[in-house]
Amino acid sequence: MLLSQIDRGDGTPQIVARDGSEAYEVKTDLSLYALAMKCVENGQGLHDRIATLGMGGPVDLEALYAEHRLLPPVTHPDPAHLHLTGTGLTHLGSASTRADMHKKATGDETDSMKMFRMGVEGGKPSNGAAGVQPEWFYKGNGTALTIPGAPLKSPDFAEDGGEEPEIAGIYLIAPDGTPVRLGWALANEFSDHVMERRNYLYLAHSKLRPAAFGPELLIGDLPHHIEGVSRVYRDGELMFEKPFLSGEANMSHSIANLEHHHFKYQLFRQPGDLHVHMFGTATLSFADGVQTRDGDIFEIKAAPFGLPLRNTLAFTPLGQPEPRTEIRSL
Repeated sequence: MLLSQIDRGDGTPQIVARDGSEAYEVKTDLSLYALAMKCVENGQGLHDRIATLGMGGPVDLEALYAEHRLLPPVTHPDPAHLHLTGTGLTHLGSASTRADMHKKATGDETDSMKMFRMGVEGGKPSNGAAGVQPEWFYKGNGTALTIPGAPLKSPDFAEDGGEEPEIAGIYLIAPDGTPVRLGWALANEFSDHVMERRNYLYLAHSKLRPAAFGPELLIGDLPHHIEGVSRVYRDGELMFEKPFLSGEANMSHSIANLEHHHFKYQLFRQPGDLHVHMFGTATLSFADGVQTRDGDIFEIKAAPFGLPLRNTLAFTPLGQPEPRTEIRSL
């Protein structure tokens, strides 16, 4: 089952569900967040609860997408309690992409390659214990979340704005502090790769950018092998296209290990919080020499996740002096 949310026209979300090509409104006035909280409290699964509620009228998701009425599949009523995070160097092939960005003049193995090898050797433990911890990064809270179809805004101090096609796990923290996975979605983990390449210690800065996920949420198990495609359009023409692979068959870490190393921190187990945790990629247009421009359109598509995730780049070129942030004293 795929779930999404549309704007009713007054800013409030309407849940939409589909099992095949046809999409229907779910008979509820609740947002997906509120419905999921009730499911957690009642010990009921989302699929079963939606089946009990039943379906209303049909929905043309493509048309609503074009009208910018598709919302993220789930949001938090307080953006400060939605966390955008992720992990890198998790996919077979991702290390070579990152290592090329962080080459050392001496020719020594990069820290990126070392961390990737650690994942290959210990990221999929078979004994039920925790494996080696991955790289981890923070992108922001719900204020950094961009809806499908809307611009990904690159700040005026940015040196680049590039897509990262990823799969994200979406989690709600239950009242007892237990992370509950709602499902899976496509994500664009939009980053500043020029800044990152300048110095690896700028990685944290390069990740503090908007992100988008959706537009549909896959309920159930994540396929073991996922084949997707990442595209960049410019002035109506396709100027970049490359396949990407995901799912555990193509990863150096298990999903369970990545989840453990995120949620082992009590900070991320606060009741009621919502988490969008991105699992990494090995495909970047930047790695193939693409220099993105204002107005470029990113499209990320993979069959199990329904509609593609599309966003336009809104990039303010460098050239004007960056003003200092003024701090006021009380």
